[in-house]
Amino acid sequence: MMKVLTIKQPWATLIMQGDKRFEFRSWQTKYRGDLLIHAGKGVDKEAMKRLSKYLPEELPYGRILGHVKLVDCIKMSPEFKEMLLKENSDIYTKSSFQENYGWQVSDVQIFEKPIEAKGHLSLWEYDL
Repeated sequence: MMKVLTIKQPWATLIMQGDKRFEFRSWQTKYRGDLLIHAGKGVDKEAMKRLSKYLPEELPYGRILGHVKLVDCIKMSPEFKEMLLKENSDIYTKSSFQENYGWQVSDVQIFEKPIEAKGHLSLWEYDL
């Protein structure tokens, strides 16, 4: 069993492309380690328009896209927000910072064939 995080598009794709190193959540986790990224069926329409230059024509929905390592969970601070804006102000906008925690991911591995799956809230388990 592996832990999975469901993320709206285009954020799931941006993480899997390596463009986004942090996923923002209102809650923290003590979990560190392997994490599957699931593209939910939800869409952030504003982000889709704003970030279209980063995105492929077709985005997958309702699929596990690949595997990352969850390496840290950082409480938002003015310094952390400043660092993210310097890193990429297109992806990390002020609106990203409504959540309290930045989940840092690394070691992105995209699955050749995304796995169809129903998403869930919070961290959930999937048997690969």
